[in-house]
Amino acid sequence: MQILQWSQLSAAEQAQVLARPTQSQSRELQQQVADIIDAVATDGDAAVLRYTRQFDCDTLTQLRYSEADIMRRAELLEPAVKQAIDTAYQTINTFHQQQKPSDISVETYPGVVCSQRFQALQSVGLYIPGGSAVLPSTALMLGVPAQIANNPRRVLVSPPDKDGELSPALMYVAQKCGITEVYRCGGAQAIAALAVGTESIAPVAKIFGPGNSYVTAAKQQVAQRNGGPAIDMPAGPSELLVIADDSANPEFVAADLLSQAEHGADSQVLLLSPSAALIDATQAAIARQLEVLPRAATARKALTESALIQTDSLEQACTISELYAPEHLSLQLDNADDYLAQVTQAGSIFIGHYTPESGGDYATGTNHVLPTYGFARNYSSLGLLDFYRRYTTQNVSKEGLSGLSSAIITLAETEGLRAHARAVSIRLEDKP
Repeated sequence: MQILQWSQLSAAEQAQVLARPTQSQSRELQQQVADIIDAVATDGDAAVLRYTRQFDCDTLTQLRYSEADIMRRAELLEPAVKQAIDTAYQTINTFHQQQKPSDISVETYPGVVCSQRFQALQSVGLYIPGGSAVLPSTALMLGVPAQIANNPRRVLVSPPDKDGELSPALMYVAQKCGITEVYRCGGAQAIAALAVGTESIAPVAKIFGPGNSYVTAAKQQVAQRNGGPAIDMPAGPSELLVIADDSANPEFVAADLLSQAEHGADSQVLLLSPSAALIDATQAAIARQLEVLPRAATARKALTESALIQTDSLEQACTISELYAPEHLSLQLDNADDYLAQVTQAGSIFIGHYTPESGGDYATGTNHVLPTYGFARNYSSLGLLDFYRRYTTQNVSKEGLSGLSSAIITLAETEGLRAHARAVSIRLEDKP
Protein backbone atom coordinates (compact mmCIF):
# COMPACT_ATOMS: atom_id res chain seq x y z
CA MET A 1 0.00 0.00 0.00
CA GLN A 2 1.70 3.18 -1.19
CA ILE A 3 2.57 6.14 1.05
CA LEU A 4 2.22 9.54 -0.62
CA GLN A 5 2.99 13.16 0.30
CA TRP A 6 -0.05 15.11 -0.90
CA SER A 7 1.68 18.47 -1.32
CA GLN A 8 4.43 16.92 -3.42
CA LEU A 9 1.96 15.59 -6.00
CA SER A 10 0.96 17.52 -9.11
CA ALA A 11 -2.69 18.36 -9.65
CA ALA A 12 -2.94 15.49 -12.15
CA GLU A 13 -1.32 13.07 -9.70
CA GLN A 14 -3.66 14.18 -6.92
CA ALA A 15 -6.65 13.58 -9.17
CA GLN A 16 -5.31 10.14 -10.03
CA VAL A 17 -4.93 9.22 -6.35
CA LEU A 18 -8.59 10.10 -5.72
CA ALA A 19 -9.81 8.29 -8.83
CA ARG A 20 -11.92 5.23 -8.08
CA PRO A 21 -11.04 1.82 -9.47
CA THR A 22 -12.69 1.44 -12.86
CA GLN A 23 -16.08 -0.20 -12.62
CA SER A 24 -16.77 -3.17 -14.83
CA GLN A 25 -19.34 -1.42 -17.01
CA SER A 26 -18.09 -2.39 -20.45
CA ARG A 27 -20.23 -2.25 -23.54
CA GLU A 28 -20.28 -6.04 -23.55
CA LEU A 29 -21.58 -6.15 -19.96
CA GLN A 30 -24.27 -3.59 -20.73
CA GLN A 31 -25.42 -5.65 -23.71
CA GLN A 32 -25.44 -8.86 -21.68
CA VAL A 33 -27.64 -7.18 -19.09
CA ALA A 34 -29.96 -5.80 -21.77
CA ASP A 35 -30.29 -9.30 -23.23
CA ILE A 36 -31.18 -10.74 -19.83
CA ILE A 37 -33.84 -8.08 -19.26
CA ASP A 38 -35.34 -8.72 -22.69
CA ALA A 39 -35.35 -12.48 -22.06
CA VAL A 40 -37.17 -12.06 -18.74
CA ALA A 41 -39.66 -9.66 -20.36
CA THR A 42 -40.35 -12.26 -23.06
CA ASP A 43 -40.11 -15.61 -21.23
CA GLY A 44 -40.93 -14.63 -17.64
CA ASP A 45 -40.31 -17.28 -15.00
CA ALA A 46 -38.68 -19.62 -17.52
CA ALA A 47 -35.94 -17.08 -18.20
CA VAL A 48 -35.38 -16.33 -14.50
CA LEU A 49 -35.13 -20.04 -13.73
CA ARG A 50 -32.80 -20.61 -16.68
CA TYR A 51 -30.34 -17.96 -15.51
CA THR A 52 -30.62 -19.01 -11.86
CA ARG A 53 -29.80 -22.60 -12.81
CA GLN A 54 -26.85 -21.34 -14.85
CA PHE A 55 -25.35 -19.14 -12.13
CA ASP A 56 -26.55 -20.45 -8.77
CA CYS A 57 -28.36 -23.80 -8.51
CA ASP A 58 -28.64 -26.11 -11.51
CA THR A 59 -31.55 -28.09 -10.02
CA LEU A 60 -33.87 -25.25 -8.98
CA THR A 61 -37.47 -25.77 -10.09
CA GLN A 62 -39.40 -23.13 -8.15
CA LEU A 63 -38.62 -19.49 -7.48
CA ARG A 64 -40.90 -18.63 -4.57
CA TYR A 65 -40.33 -19.55 -0.96
CA SER A 66 -43.62 -20.26 0.77
CA GLU A 67 -44.25 -18.94 4.26
CA ALA A 68 -43.69 -22.51 5.48
CA ASP A 69 -40.30 -22.54 3.70
CA ILE A 70 -39.37 -19.23 5.32
CA MET A 71 -40.29 -20.59 8.75
CA ARG A 72 -38.48 -23.87 8.11
CA ARG A 73 -35.24 -22.14 7.25
CA ALA A 74 -35.50 -19.54 10.02
CA GLU A 75 -35.87 -22.28 12.64
CA LEU A 76 -32.41 -23.59 11.70
CA LEU A 77 -30.69 -20.41 12.83
CA GLU A 78 -28.32 -20.63 15.78
CA PRO A 79 -29.55 -18.82 18.93
CA ALA A 80 -26.45 -16.59 19.08
CA VAL A 81 -27.06 -15.34 15.54
CA LYS A 82 -30.75 -14.77 16.33
CA GLN A 83 -29.74 -12.66 19.32
CA ALA A 84 -27.33 -10.62 17.22
CA ILE A 85 -30.02 -10.01 14.60
CA ASP A 86 -32.53 -9.08 17.32
CA THR A 87 -30.09 -6.49 18.70
CA ALA A 88 -29.38 -5.00 15.29
CA TYR A 89 -33.08 -4.98 14.45
CA GLN A 90 -33.82 -2.99 17.60
CA THR A 91 -31.21 -0.29 16.99
CA ILE A 92 -32.08 0.08 13.30
CA ASN A 93 -35.77 0.22 14.14
CA THR A 94 -35.22 2.79 16.89
CA PHE A 95 -33.30 5.12 14.58
CA HIS A 96 -35.64 4.80 11.60
CA GLN A 97 -38.81 5.19 13.71
CA GLN A 98 -37.68 8.74 14.43
CA GLN A 99 -37.65 9.49 10.68
CA LYS A 100 -41.42 9.11 10.24
CA PRO A 101 -42.67 12.01 8.11
CA SER A 102 -45.55 14.27 9.08
CA ASP A 103 -48.07 15.83 6.73
CA ILE A 104 -48.17 19.62 6.75
CA SER A 105 -50.94 22.08 5.90
CA VAL A 106 -50.31 25.80 5.39
CA GLU A 107 -52.51 28.75 4.49
CA THR A 108 -50.20 30.43 1.99
CA TYR A 109 -52.65 33.28 1.24
CA PRO A 110 -56.06 34.14 2.69
CA GLY A 111 -58.40 31.44 1.38
CA VAL A 112 -55.58 29.28 -0.05
CA VAL A 113 -54.58 26.14 1.84
CA CYS A 114 -51.69 23.97 0.59
CA SER A 115 -50.57 20.67 2.04
CA GLN A 116 -47.77 18.17 1.64
CA ARG A 117 -48.68 14.55 2.25
CA PHE A 118 -46.78 11.28 2.36
CA GLN A 119 -47.91 7.90 1.07
CA ALA A 120 -45.99 4.66 1.44
CA LEU A 121 -44.98 3.14 -1.88
CA GLN A 122 -47.39 0.35 -2.78
CA SER A 123 -44.68 -2.17 -3.65
CA VAL A 124 -40.93 -2.36 -3.05
CA GLY A 125 -38.33 -4.85 -4.23
CA LEU A 126 -35.52 -5.60 -1.79
CA TYR A 127 -32.43 -7.07 -3.45
CA ILE A 128 -30.08 -8.93 -1.10
CA PRO A 129 -26.76 -9.99 -2.66
CA GLY A 130 -25.50 -13.54 -2.24
CA GLY A 131 -22.45 -15.23 -3.66
CA SER A 132 -19.34 -15.20 -1.49
CA ALA A 133 -21.11 -13.74 1.57
CA VAL A 134 -24.52 -13.99 3.20
CA LEU A 135 -25.85 -10.52 4.05
CA PRO A 136 -28.67 -10.54 6.64
CA SER A 137 -27.45 -7.06 7.60
CA THR A 138 -28.54 -5.70 4.21
CA ALA A 139 -31.91 -7.42 4.62
CA LEU A 140 -32.30 -5.54 7.92
CA MET A 141 -31.29 -2.22 6.36
CA LEU A 142 -33.97 -2.63 3.70
CA GLY A 143 -36.57 -4.65 5.57
CA VAL A 144 -36.84 -2.50 8.69
CA PRO A 145 -37.69 0.80 6.95
CA ALA A 146 -40.08 -1.03 4.59
CA GLN A 147 -41.80 -2.46 7.66
CA ILE A 148 -42.02 0.93 9.40
CA ALA A 149 -43.32 2.64 6.25
CA ASN A 150 -45.79 -0.25 5.99
CA ASN A 151 -45.35 -0.67 2.26
CA PRO A 152 -48.28 -2.95 1.39
CA ARG A 153 -46.16 -5.29 -0.74
CA ARG A 154 -42.57 -6.08 0.20
CA VAL A 155 -40.68 -8.45 -2.09
CA LEU A 156 -37.31 -9.95 -1.17
CA VAL A 157 -35.10 -11.53 -3.82
CA SER A 158 -31.72 -13.17 -3.28
CA PRO A 159 -29.64 -15.76 -5.15
CA PRO A 160 -29.91 -19.27 -3.68
CA ASP A 161 -26.97 -21.44 -2.73
CA LYS A 162 -25.97 -24.49 -4.78
CA ASP A 163 -28.70 -26.50 -3.02
CA GLY A 164 -31.38 -23.97 -3.96
CA GLU A 165 -31.77 -22.60 -0.44
CA LEU A 166 -31.60 -19.16 1.16
CA SER A 167 -29.73 -18.74 4.42
CA PRO A 168 -31.53 -19.21 7.76
CA ALA A 169 -30.26 -15.79 8.85
CA LEU A 170 -31.84 -14.13 5.84
CA MET A 171 -35.14 -15.89 6.41
CA TYR A 172 -35.14 -14.98 10.10
CA VAL A 173 -34.77 -11.33 9.11
CA ALA A 174 -37.61 -11.73 6.61
CA GLN A 175 -39.80 -13.06 9.42
CA LYS A 176 -38.92 -10.20 11.75
CA CYS A 177 -39.62 -7.61 9.07
CA GLY A 178 -42.93 -9.15 8.03
CA ILE A 179 -41.75 -10.10 4.53
CA THR A 180 -43.74 -13.05 3.19
CA GLU A 181 -42.98 -12.71 -0.53
CA VAL A 182 -39.53 -14.21 -1.06
CA TYR A 183 -37.95 -15.44 -4.30
CA ARG A 184 -34.79 -17.43 -4.98
CA CYS A 185 -33.12 -15.46 -7.75
CA GLY A 186 -30.34 -12.92 -8.05
CA GLY A 187 -28.32 -10.99 -10.56
CA ALA A 188 -29.69 -9.00 -13.47
CA GLN A 189 -32.49 -11.56 -13.93
CA ALA A 190 -33.89 -10.81 -10.46
CA ILE A 191 -33.80 -7.06 -11.11
CA ALA A 192 -35.53 -7.64 -14.46
CA ALA A 193 -38.25 -9.72 -12.80
CA LEU A 194 -38.90 -7.01 -10.22
CA ALA A 195 -39.08 -4.41 -12.99
CA VAL A 196 -41.10 -6.03 -15.78
CA GLY A 197 -42.84 -8.82 -13.87
CA THR A 198 -43.21 -12.53 -14.55
CA GLU A 199 -45.91 -15.14 -13.97
CA SER A 200 -44.77 -15.46 -10.33
CA ILE A 201 -43.32 -12.04 -9.55
CA ALA A 202 -45.46 -8.94 -10.06
CA PRO A 203 -43.51 -5.75 -10.87
CA VAL A 204 -42.67 -3.31 -8.07
CA ALA A 205 -42.65 0.48 -7.88
CA LYS A 206 -39.09 0.82 -6.58
CA ILE A 207 -36.04 -1.42 -6.29
CA PHE A 208 -33.60 -1.19 -3.37
CA GLY A 209 -30.31 -2.83 -2.58
CA PRO A 210 -26.66 -3.14 -3.58
CA GLY A 211 -25.14 -5.66 -5.95
CA ASN A 212 -22.36 -6.46 -8.37
CA SER A 213 -21.75 -4.74 -11.70
CA TYR A 214 -24.51 -6.76 -13.40
CA VAL A 215 -27.05 -5.82 -10.73
CA THR A 216 -25.98 -2.17 -10.85
CA ALA A 217 -26.26 -2.07 -14.65
CA ALA A 218 -29.64 -3.81 -14.53
CA LYS A 219 -31.01 -1.31 -12.02
CA GLN A 220 -29.89 1.58 -14.17
CA GLN A 221 -31.35 0.06 -17.33
CA VAL A 222 -34.78 -0.88 -15.93
CA ALA A 223 -35.14 2.59 -14.37
CA GLN A 224 -34.89 4.03 -17.88
CA ARG A 225 -37.60 1.79 -19.34
CA ASN A 226 -40.99 3.27 -20.10
CA GLY A 227 -43.04 2.66 -16.97
CA GLY A 228 -40.02 1.17 -15.21
CA PRO A 229 -39.41 1.27 -11.46
CA ALA A 230 -37.50 3.86 -9.49
CA ILE A 231 -34.23 2.78 -7.88
CA ASP A 232 -32.72 3.79 -4.56
CA MET A 233 -29.43 5.34 -5.73
CA PRO A 234 -26.51 4.92 -8.11
CA ALA A 235 -23.69 2.93 -6.61
CA GLY A 236 -20.15 1.78 -7.15
CA PRO A 237 -17.57 -0.23 -5.20
CA SER A 238 -17.39 0.22 -1.43
CA GLU A 239 -14.95 2.75 0.03
CA LEU A 240 -13.64 4.19 3.31
CA LEU A 241 -11.63 7.33 3.99
CA VAL A 242 -10.01 7.77 7.41
CA ILE A 243 -8.77 11.10 8.77
CA ALA A 244 -6.53 10.55 11.78
CA ASP A 245 -3.79 12.21 13.82
CA ASP A 246 -1.32 11.17 16.50
CA SER A 247 -4.15 10.52 18.94
CA ALA A 248 -5.34 7.60 16.80
CA ASN A 249 -4.47 3.97 17.47
CA PRO A 250 -2.78 2.60 14.32
CA GLU A 251 -4.14 -0.88 15.02
CA PHE A 252 -7.69 0.55 15.00
CA VAL A 253 -7.02 2.47 11.79
CA ALA A 254 -5.54 -0.58 10.07
CA ALA A 255 -8.46 -2.77 11.15
CA ASP A 256 -10.96 -0.28 9.75
CA LEU A 257 -9.13 0.01 6.44
CA LEU A 258 -8.98 -3.76 6.10
CA SER A 259 -12.62 -4.20 7.09
CA GLN A 260 -13.58 -2.22 4.02
CA ALA A 261 -10.88 -3.62 1.74
CA GLU A 262 -12.13 -7.16 2.29
CA HIS A 263 -15.50 -6.26 0.72
CA GLY A 264 -14.13 -6.70 -2.79
CA ALA A 265 -11.12 -6.34 -5.04
CA ASP A 266 -12.60 -3.10 -6.40
CA SER A 267 -13.04 -1.52 -2.96
CA GLN A 268 -10.87 1.47 -2.10
CA VAL A 269 -9.53 2.75 1.23
CA LEU A 270 -7.59 5.94 2.00
CA LEU A 271 -5.87 7.26 5.12
CA LEU A 272 -5.24 11.01 5.40
CA SER A 273 -3.03 12.18 8.23
CA PRO A 274 -0.47 14.91 8.96
CA SER A 275 1.40 12.38 11.12
CA ALA A 276 4.18 10.44 9.38
CA ALA A 277 4.56 8.30 12.51
CA LEU A 278 0.90 7.24 12.43
CA ILE A 279 1.09 6.43 8.72
CA ASP A 280 4.17 4.26 9.18
CA ALA A 281 2.64 2.47 12.16
CA THR A 282 -0.61 1.91 10.29
CA GLN A 283 1.22 0.43 7.30
CA ALA A 284 2.99 -2.02 9.61
CA ALA A 285 -0.28 -2.90 11.35
CA ILE A 286 -1.95 -3.58 8.00
CA ALA A 287 0.81 -6.02 7.09
CA ARG A 288 0.46 -7.85 10.42
CA GLN A 289 -3.33 -8.05 10.33
CA LEU A 290 -3.40 -9.24 6.73
CA GLU A 291 -1.53 -12.36 7.77
CA VAL A 292 -4.52 -13.67 9.74
CA LEU A 293 -7.33 -12.32 7.54
CA PRO A 294 -9.39 -15.06 5.81
CA ARG A 295 -10.17 -12.71 2.90
CA ALA A 296 -6.59 -11.44 2.67
CA ALA A 297 -6.33 -12.08 -1.07
CA THR A 298 -9.35 -9.87 -1.76
CA ALA A 299 -8.10 -7.17 0.60
CA ARG A 300 -4.63 -7.14 -0.99
CA LYS A 301 -6.16 -6.51 -4.42
CA ALA A 302 -8.18 -3.61 -3.03
CA LEU A 303 -5.08 -2.16 -1.37
CA THR A 304 -3.33 -1.84 -4.74
CA GLU A 305 -5.83 0.92 -5.58
CA SER A 306 -5.60 2.49 -2.13
CA ALA A 307 -3.16 4.86 -0.41
CA LEU A 308 -1.80 6.24 2.86
CA ILE A 309 -1.50 10.00 2.34
CA GLN A 310 0.44 12.45 4.48
CA THR A 311 -1.16 15.88 4.51
CA ASP A 312 0.14 19.24 5.71
CA SER A 313 -2.66 19.54 8.26
CA LEU A 314 -6.01 18.17 9.34
CA GLU A 315 -7.67 21.06 7.53
CA GLN A 316 -6.05 19.94 4.29
CA ALA A 317 -7.23 16.40 4.98
CA CYS A 318 -10.79 17.68 5.33
CA THR A 319 -10.50 19.55 2.02
CA ILE A 320 -9.32 16.36 0.29
CA SER A 321 -12.18 14.40 1.85
CA GLU A 322 -14.69 16.89 0.46
CA LEU A 323 -13.18 16.42 -3.01
CA TYR A 324 -13.40 12.64 -2.70
CA ALA A 325 -16.90 12.51 -1.11
CA PRO A 326 -16.47 9.05 0.46
CA GLU A 327 -19.16 6.50 1.15
CA HIS A 328 -17.77 6.05 4.68
CA LEU A 329 -15.71 8.69 6.49
CA SER A 330 -13.96 7.91 9.78
CA LEU A 331 -12.66 10.73 11.99
CA GLN A 332 -10.19 9.16 14.41
CA LEU A 333 -9.31 12.32 16.32
CA ASP A 334 -9.61 13.35 19.96
CA ASN A 335 -11.60 16.44 18.98
CA ALA A 336 -13.41 14.99 15.98
CA ASP A 337 -16.57 17.04 16.57
CA ASP A 338 -14.60 20.21 15.84
CA TYR A 339 -14.13 19.09 12.24
CA LEU A 340 -17.67 17.95 11.40
CA ALA A 341 -18.63 21.23 9.74
CA GLN A 342 -15.72 20.81 7.32
CA VAL A 343 -16.66 17.30 6.12
CA THR A 344 -20.28 17.22 5.05
CA GLN A 345 -19.89 15.37 1.74
CA ALA A 346 -19.92 11.77 2.91
CA GLY A 347 -22.48 8.98 2.97
CA SER A 348 -22.00 8.31 6.68
CA ILE A 349 -19.49 9.66 9.21
CA PHE A 350 -17.94 7.66 12.06
CA ILE A 351 -16.80 9.93 14.87
CA GLY A 352 -14.05 9.14 17.36
CA HIS A 353 -11.69 6.31 18.18
CA TYR A 354 -14.34 3.82 19.30
CA THR A 355 -16.70 4.11 16.32
CA PRO A 356 -15.65 1.45 13.81
CA GLU A 357 -17.12 1.58 10.32
CA SER A 358 -18.32 -1.99 10.78
CA GLY A 359 -20.56 -0.74 13.59
CA GLY A 360 -22.60 1.15 11.03
CA ASP A 361 -22.59 -1.89 8.75
CA TYR A 362 -24.41 -3.91 11.38
CA ALA A 363 -25.86 -2.49 14.53
CA THR A 364 -25.40 1.16 15.49
CA GLY A 365 -28.78 1.92 13.91
CA THR A 366 -27.89 4.02 10.86
CA ASN A 367 -28.48 2.60 7.40
CA HIS A 368 -25.53 1.04 5.60
CA VAL A 369 -26.97 1.49 2.11
CA LEU A 370 -24.99 4.56 1.06
CA PRO A 371 -24.01 6.48 -2.07
CA THR A 372 -20.58 5.48 -3.35
CA TYR A 373 -18.23 6.46 -6.16
CA GLY A 374 -18.48 10.15 -5.30
CA PHE A 375 -22.28 10.28 -5.38
CA ALA A 376 -22.24 11.44 -1.74
CA ARG A 377 -21.90 14.92 -3.25
CA ASN A 378 -25.52 14.85 -4.38
CA TYR A 379 -27.21 11.71 -3.03
CA SER A 380 -28.23 10.83 0.52
CA SER A 381 -27.86 7.73 2.63
CA LEU A 382 -30.88 5.45 2.53
CA GLY A 383 -33.58 6.41 5.01
CA LEU A 384 -37.22 5.90 5.82
CA LEU A 385 -38.39 8.64 3.45
CA ASP A 386 -37.08 6.65 0.49
CA PHE A 387 -39.93 4.19 1.05
CA TYR A 388 -42.57 6.90 0.59
CA ARG A 389 -43.62 9.25 -2.13
CA ARG A 390 -44.75 12.75 -1.28
CA TYR A 391 -47.39 14.79 -3.04
CA THR A 392 -49.14 18.11 -2.55
CA THR A 393 -52.72 19.37 -2.46
CA GLN A 394 -54.21 22.84 -2.70
CA ASN A 395 -57.70 23.99 -1.76
CA VAL A 396 -58.70 27.50 -2.90
CA SER A 397 -61.88 29.40 -2.00
CA LYS A 398 -63.46 31.81 -4.48
CA GLU A 399 -62.21 34.70 -2.34
CA GLY A 400 -58.71 33.23 -2.28
CA LEU A 401 -58.73 32.84 -6.06
CA SER A 402 -59.90 36.39 -6.46
CA GLY A 403 -57.02 37.62 -4.34
CA LEU A 404 -54.44 35.69 -6.38
CA SER A 405 -56.08 36.15 -9.75
CA SER A 406 -54.07 39.16 -10.84
CA ALA A 407 -50.75 37.41 -10.19
CA ILE A 408 -51.85 34.16 -11.88
CA ILE A 409 -53.37 35.85 -14.95
CA THR A 410 -50.43 38.20 -15.41
CA LEU A 411 -47.88 35.37 -15.21
CA ALA A 412 -49.92 33.15 -17.54
CA GLU A 413 -50.23 35.91 -20.16
CA THR A 414 -46.52 36.72 -19.79
CA GLU A 415 -45.81 33.11 -20.76
CA GLY A 416 -48.30 33.23 -23.63
CA LEU A 417 -50.60 30.66 -22.05
CA ARG A 418 -53.98 32.29 -22.53
CA ALA A 419 -55.96 29.17 -21.58
CA HIS A 420 -54.23 29.16 -18.20
CA ALA A 421 -55.37 32.72 -17.60
CA ARG A 422 -58.89 31.90 -18.78
CA ALA A 423 -59.14 29.00 -16.31
CA VAL A 424 -58.92 31.66 -13.57
CA SER A 425 -61.04 34.44 -15.04
CA ILE A 426 -63.93 32.12 -16.00
CA ARG A 427 -64.29 31.10 -12.37
CA LEU A 428 -64.43 34.71 -11.20
CA GLU A 429 -67.20 35.40 -13.76
CA ASP A 430 -69.33 32.64 -12.21
CA LYS A 431 -72.28 34.08 -10.29
CA PRO A 432 -73.59 32.16 -7.30
